[in-house]
Order: sequence, then C-alpha cells, then structure tokens
Amino acid sequence: MNKLMLRVYPVVVLLLFVLASTSPMASVTPPGPPVSHKVYDAQPLPVVGSLENLRTLLSKAQSPGVYRHRDMGLKSERMVNTTFGAGQAAKSIREPQENAKDFSTTNVQVQGVDEADVVKTDGKYIYQVNNNRVIIAEAYPAKKLKIANILKFDDGNFTPSELYIDETHLVVIGNTYYDSSPPAVPAPTNPEGTLKPEKCPPIFIHNTVKGIIYDIRDKSSIKKLREIELEGDYVSSRKVGSALYLVANKYIDVYRIMDPEPPAPAYRDSAGRDRFVGVDYPDIRYFPGPVEPNYLMIAALNLDKPDKEVQVSTYLGSGEAIYASEKNLYVAVSQYRAATRLLPNGNIKMKRQFTITPMPDYKTAIFQFALDEGQSEYKGRGEVPGTILNQFSMDEDKGFFRIATTQGEIWRNDEYTSKNNVYVLDEGLKITGKIEDIAPGEKIYSVRFMGDRGYMVTFKKVDPLFVLDFKDPQAPKILGTLKIPGYSDYLHPYDENHIIGFGKDTVEMEQEGGGKNLGTMAFYQGMKVAVFDVSDVQHPVEMFKEIIGDRGTDSELLHNHKALLFARDKNLLAFPVTVMEIKNKKAENAGVPEYGEFTFQGAYVYNIDLINGFRLKGRITHIDQASYEKSGYGWYNGVKNVDRILYIDDTLYTLSKGMIKAHDIAGLKEKSSLEIIQ
Repeated sequence: MNKLMLRVYPVVVLLLFVLASTSPMASVTPPGPPVSHKVYDAQPLPVVGSLENLRTLLSKAQSPGVYRHRDMGLKSERMVNTTFGAGQAAKSIREPQENAKDFSTTNVQVQGVDEADVVKTDGKYIYQVNNNRVIIAEAYPAKKLKIANILKFDDGNFTPSELYIDETHLVVIGNTYYDSSPPAVPAPTNPEGTLKPEKCPPIFIHNTVKGIIYDIRDKSSIKKLREIELEGDYVSSRKVGSALYLVANKYIDVYRIMDPEPPAPAYRDSAGRDRFVGVDYPDIRYFPGPVEPNYLMIAALNLDKPDKEVQVSTYLGSGEAIYASEKNLYVAVSQYRAATRLLPNGNIKMKRQFTITPMPDYKTAIFQFALDEGQSEYKGRGEVPGTILNQFSMDEDKGFFRIATTQGEIWRNDEYTSKNNVYVLDEGLKITGKIEDIAPGEKIYSVRFMGDRGYMVTFKKVDPLFVLDFKDPQAPKILGTLKIPGYSDYLHPYDENHIIGFGKDTVEMEQEGGGKNLGTMAFYQGMKVAVFDVSDVQHPVEMFKEIIGDRGTDSELLHNHKALLFARDKNLLAFPVTVMEIKNKKAENAGVPEYGEFTFQGAYVYNIDLINGFRLKGRITHIDQASYEKSGYGWYNGVKNVDRILYIDDTLYTLSKGMIKAHDIAGLKEKSSLEIIQ
C-alpha cells in the first residue's frame, strides 16, 4: 500500500461507516443534560454523547473545505508580558528565616502566574531537572554548596522535563511512554482452535503527560504525595498559588476509531482510583465551528487539597499555545480551510473543469476558560484571521484580550503576501478593535504588550519596531516606527519607557545568479542586544546596542524567555550564549556571509543602566581549557553547557547539567563549585 493510500484509507473507511450506519442521527448534538456554564457563555457547549456521534463529527472534520488544525507542532513559548514591573526574572521574595530573603525567580509571562522550568530556587536550595533525575542542591550560603538529595524515577519510561516548587511542594512534569500490543488473534491453521499471537504483531505506543507531586519540607526525606496523568502530548502548564493546571493534546487515531470499542481519552489520579479512567462520551464537549480529530484535556487541582480528585475537562479539539492570567486561561490553535476555485479547461476534448488552490485561509481559534483555585470552566470562543507566533502574541488587560497574527506567506509577492494584524477582543471574545495589513511582505518576530501599549517587531531585511496604542480598545493605532538593521526575537521591559530587545544583527548583501543581479538579501550575524527608548512614542530610538560574536552565535534566550536573568534594582543582566567568531575577517561583497568558529559557551553577565548602557562584567564558563582546545570549528550541547543563571543574595549561580558554580555578584570572583556526576 503506497503512502497516498495510507493517507486516504482511514478517511474513506470513516465516511463509508457513517453512510452505512443503520441508525442515522437526527441531530449532530445528542440529547442529554446541558453543560453548566455559570454566566460565562450564553450557549452551553454541546456534548459528543456517543461513539456514533463522535464518528459523525469526525467525518465532517475530514470533509473537503472545512477548517482543520494546522500541523505546525507545538510552538515554543518565549518573551514576556504584563506591566514593566511584572514578570521580571529577578524578584525578591520573603521566605523562612533560614532561606535568603532576596533571590531570583523564573522569568514568567504574567506576575502571579508561575511557569514550569528546568531550574528553580527557594532561596536556599536549587532544584534542577538533570538527565532523567531531579538534583536538589543546598546552595545557600555558597560555601555549603553540596547535593542534598537526588530524585530518581522508578518508572524507566518517565522522562522529567520541567518542575515547580513552593514552600511545601515540588511538582515534576514529564512524559511517560507505554507499549501495548493488541490481543491475540485466531489462527485457522491451529488444530487446537486456540488463539495464537501473530508472529509480528503491531505495537501501539501511547504517551501521557505526568505530574508527580512531592512534599519537600524535609529535604533529606522527600515524600511522593500523588501522581496525575493525562493521555497525550504536553502543551503547557501554569501554577497560580497552590492551583496547578496541565494542558495536553490527545490525537484521535482514525484507524482505531472504527474498532467496536475504540479507546477513549483517559487520565489517572493516584489520589482517586489510581488507575486510568476513560472519559465517557457524554462528558466530552466540542467547540462550535470546525471539529478536529483531537482531544484537548485540561487537568486542574489544588495542591493544598491532596485528597480532592483532579478535575479533568475534555474537549474535541486541540491546543497549540496558551496564555494565562490569574483568572483566565486562553488556548489558541491555528486552523485552515483550503481555498479552492474552479477554472474552465481550455482543452475542448476534456470538458471537465479543474481546481486550483491559491492560498489556504488561516485563522486562529481562541478558547477561554475561567480559573478558580484548582477548577477550570469553559467561558467562550473567539476567532481572528492569521496565525500567532507563540504564547506572547496574546495578552489580557482590563477585561480585553489582545492578539497579534500573521497572514499569508513571506515568499509571495501577490495579494497573498504576508501581512500582520493586531486584534482587540471584548469579554465575549468578539473583535472590538483592530489594526490590519501591517508591514506587508514581513512576518512577526516578537510581540510585547505592556498595559495600554504594545510593541511588535516584524522582519524581512530590516527590523521595524512598531509602537502600538491600546488606550481605546475599539480604536487601537500605531504611534511610531523605528527601522534598524537586525531583528529582536524577544522583547523585555526595562521600565515603562524603555525596552530591551534580544535577537540577531543582520547585514544586506547583493545576490547574483546567472550573471544577473538578484537584489539584496538579509543574513543574520551575531547576537544583538539593544535598549530602545520609547519615551517619545512617535519617534522611538535605539539608545544602546551590544553585538556578541559573529554568524552562528546563538542563545537559548532567543528561543526561551526563561533563560533570562534580569534584576533592574541590581543593574544585572545575564543569559547563556554560545559564541562563534571569525578569526580572520575579510570584506564580503556578495554571496553568503561566513560562519564563525566556536570560541565560548557560558554566561555573559552585564551591568545595565540608562546612563552607560551595557557594561560586560565578565563571562563564566563551565568548560575547561583542554576542551576548548579540542573543540575545533564547532561545538555541541554538552553537559558543561550553561543553560540557566540565578542569584541568591549576593551570589550568582550558573548551572549546567555537569556543574553548579557560585560567584560573587560584585566582581564575579568564584566562591565555590559543585561537580554533578552523570
């Protein structure tokens, strides 16, 4: 069976099943009790109700012309949001007396809404996801730097990826993979008539998102309290106070949906029945509009109520990126509809017409859920044209929801070329204000919302920074624009009138081909860090800039906002970076710029203020000199690569999988170090 048949077969089977059904349904929505929605939504969500109805809904999802989930994969979450004082990487928190009073926290999107990360600290201990373990190191004071405990996982299929901490709890989030073979099948040649396994039975692999919750009050004797599992792939999570929210996608296998009893989405809570429980079809809702062959599952629980079973809400649909405030969760998913049209056939011998597809119609659906101390409830659905970059394309402020999207394709030069938009939605998720067709031919590289203002960076050859005004939600407008070389992948507030941009420097070069000049193209160079002054919103300016390395230089910060350490009260800025440098530079007039050679991996630590700009305090690496000498042209993601920087009181800590180093913040003099055995 060729690849085309493999793709078409499940759709054909599904449609034939529906057409052949002897029990046609009078309505897509089966009778049943309405879903409670308080006052959030005038129309309660319909329920799937039965397996037959699920098949009917999925057959509609496979019909030509309907919206479908865009197979883009999960988008990385980066950048920051909310007002200038919120979500900073460094924030003082008062803890028990034996802990330091001043320490950095994860750089999150919204103040008061925590995000999981590979490293956390409580002011005394550092918790780190490290090669399928969680390392707990006593870090304060620095002279006591040592490993206090190591959590290993008995389930060899579990892979930890992120964690949360508070005064009482450690939550480790990861994935678990299960292998399961189908039951034995009858073998006609078997004289005993018994079941005989196939020689090569197919193996069905399914995975879950697992959260393991520990009591960490006694670091020497950490106790596991409970486990939560959702079938599917991890989308994201948030923690508001003691309330934890997990979001997962569960793909519906269109082959197995035709089984007499296909598997339903399932979850497990060790505080309840401690086994996987299938979600009944009457408990599965579906959203208005296009139906997708996927389940969106949201688990909500309160860590302070260990005996209360997790609340799991299941929807026929999917999630791609999430944004969360303290009161609401927004799940966004890209959808598209093939835009086809008939054209006459010029060949008189062939009377049939044929179709062309000029451009799919991309949209982003937004689903809103109310959050309340470990409970979630659906509030409503909205929709805007275009697709989002990531979670930071979304924002909530004063009861309004803002979202930035890109439509079209950057490589086209017709009416379907890329254009960028910003929409404002009201409490009912209806569009109340918009700015459309911004920077045709370019796409969004970063977005930042700050109260009544917004900042958006688009790019193709230069970096336009747009300053946006949202004082009137019904009439947002562009206040000013700054065009400079390079682009910003991530925007971080310094204060209400200054923004720090992290991205790449660029250079335009002439391109030739076939003896012709093909015009110019922009090529990225080294990492660029810049401070933008937006005091005069109509005329933003670049106050300071810092270029690190040459072409090939990269930082996790450009892909993950959690890698940033910023403390304005300490004039402190630090991030991990891999530096590539061209040792013998020469002028290049055409072609592709040269890549640099590997020269450094570790933390760049700066003093930053609005008088002197960036002042490099120093660089910290975990790689020894012998390894640098043997590195050659390139480098790899080794165990000594620094990926996080944090501080506790007057000590700066750099972390890699193989080491923790402690340095004095003032002069970066090394205090202590700890090797971590792999």
